[in-house]
Amino acid sequence: MPVRILATEATRADCSLACELIEGLVAEHLIADKGYDSDAIVEQARHQGMQPVIPPRKNRKEQREYDKHLYRQRHLVENAFLLLKQWRGIATRYAKRLSSFLAATQIRCLVLWLRIS
Repeated sequence: MPVRILATEATRADCSLACELIEGLVAEHLIADKGYDSDAIVEQARHQGMQPVIPPRKNRKEQREYDKHLYRQRHLVENAFLLLKQWRGIATRYAKRLSSFLAATQIRCLVLWLRIS
């Protein structure tokens, strides 16, 4: 389940807040898809003691190695987002204010966590 939620504007890329999102987190690995393959994100993950498990983009001059077996576990993150988006209010972002949207998302995460545990 998500441990931190940040929202971006409609035209802003999700990866633009990735460094802020992982700041202060303690983990062994940072698993993300190719969209998060940037030097800044990889460097911050390493600085925080995480091993980045991010496949390199095809246009990288130096292709970085990553644990392909561990990367396959990323589907668990995708499943968490799938469960969140099953709630119509989150999937279509009906809330007019960002605070209302984030509150609804946090409540939904809590309900899902209680249901799983």
